[in-house]
Amino acid sequence: MSDTVQQIKDKLSIVDVVSQYVKLERSGAAMRARCPFHNERTPSFFVSAERGTYHCFGCDKGGDILSFVEEIEGLDFKGALKVLAEKAGVPLVYERQEKKDDRDRLFELLEAATIFYTGKLDEKATKYLKERGLKQETMKEFRLGQAGAEWSELSDYLKGKKFSDAEIIEAGVAKRGDRGGLIDKFRNRIIFPIADSAGRVVGFSGRIFGADAHPDAPKYLNSPETPLFHKSRILYGFDRSKVAMRKLNCAVLVEGQMDLLASHQAGWANTVAVSGTAFTPEHAKLIRRITDNLVIALDADAAGIKAAGRAARAALQGGLHVKVAQLPAGTDPADLIQKEGADAWKKAIRESKDIITFLLDVLESGAKSKDVFRRNVEIAVLPFLADVQSPIAREQYTREIAERLHVSEAAVAEALGKTPATPQEKSEEKTIRAGESKVKQAYALLLWQRSLPKPEIDTGAYEKDLAEAAGKVAATVLERMDERERERLRFSAEGLYGRGQNVLDEASSLLRVILQERLSRELAEAAVALKKAEGEGDQGEIDILMQSTQLLTKKIADLHKKG
Repeated sequence: MSDTVQQIKDKLSIVDVVSQYVKLERSGAAMRARCPFHNERTPSFFVSAERGTYHCFGCDKGGDILSFVEEIEGLDFKGALKVLAEKAGVPLVYERQEKKDDRDRLFELLEAATIFYTGKLDEKATKYLKERGLKQETMKEFRLGQAGAEWSELSDYLKGKKFSDAEIIEAGVAKRGDRGGLIDKFRNRIIFPIADSAGRVVGFSGRIFGADAHPDAPKYLNSPETPLFHKSRILYGFDRSKVAMRKLNCAVLVEGQMDLLASHQAGWANTVAVSGTAFTPEHAKLIRRITDNLVIALDADAAGIKAAGRAARAALQGGLHVKVAQLPAGTDPADLIQKEGADAWKKAIRESKDIITFLLDVLESGAKSKDVFRRNVEIAVLPFLADVQSPIAREQYTREIAERLHVSEAAVAEALGKTPATPQEKSEEKTIRAGESKVKQAYALLLWQRSLPKPEIDTGAYEKDLAEAAGKVAATVLERMDERERERLRFSAEGLYGRGQNVLDEASSLLRVILQERLSRELAEAAVALKKAEGEGDQGEIDILMQSTQLLTKKIADLHKKG
């Protein structure tokens, strides 16, 4: 495994990987960007190509290429390794003696279940899916399957694959029956596997299908929360949509699996769908790590419009720029594509409206009077406006609302000021500034040089000289610093000294200043003590302090000559 990790790091530059998610710009020897892990206006996220690390001075997240992919894709270590191995073209080989953990077993179980379900997709189910407009290639690509009417068919199959009852239950594909045996979670359903960002199956969604299905059974049934499946953080199709989302700089959100499959089939591979839950701020964060733009295209019925409103608020709070695609009344994306073709779907997406404009249009068309329209805007639209993160966009929307209501922008702004907004994170870039200790600057330079394959200074000698210049107490405090603070200092030093600087000269200059400041403090302390000894008439102490002040004065003078 360690060889695989090193091969990946040798083949992939952290700058190349990170730049697929955020726009990097040069900042001294490092690269910087607005952090993908929290909302901020001033870039405080830094990447060091030379050291292969990243660090955000706002939220304090940092690490290497693997931890970055783990964090941004919401994956575990092995999931991130899989994603990077595919990018690098490195075969992922696990050592034989490497023991599989519980998560590995669950991933294997769910993969076995997926293979089982896909093998059960019969002619009737295939015919139904084709009648809904799906092609055979789409069914195969998204690994659609089928669960039959038997009570424990999947469980029995998995037991035959040496999976335990506890593992089958924990994976969310079965539950314990009243008589103690296992009962399959999905029966009489068409199965849609749900994958994580690395493409590993983590759960399922099943649509009711078949003559044996219970009439009161829910139309759709999803996997329960498991160690692998967290519906508030998983978007159906995200693993297959990432590349297109990045390329088009936009994501399209639909409500269900059939809508997503129809949209992908119609050429919109940047489409994702929620799975058994409302769109959450966690979903918004997932999308925002790839694009800032989201088009919401949910069903055009009352429930769909309400769901679109809730999704839009979560998306706005997550910093996304939100548009809404208006579909014909009573239709969903899959129906629109099947009945009117891919061009109609393309037109709906391309003619999507900014969320504020969409809400104003809907409310104005349904209002019986201007006064009703005004009240509805104040109640329904201003909370959305309060969630908009961009000050420029908020000002533009304020102007639009004022024009539509025939009131002043000041009146809208005043009403907006009374509307509570969702609290946002605040962050500051915590780099080394002029006010920070010169000792800490020197220690940062030492840490940075130690981390380089070929340091420009003799780090051993410099460490010794720094301890001597700063004094033992200061040196001890520095060595007790935690690793997060050390990494912050490394990036700060790299930014200050890493590009076009003579590091050796800078290091020497810092040591000289530190030593001079320490000697000056000691001289001041000696002078105070000497004055006190003179006042007390302590001749022995006076003689000692006189020698001390003379020696310190000489050392300071010598430093000035060298400088």
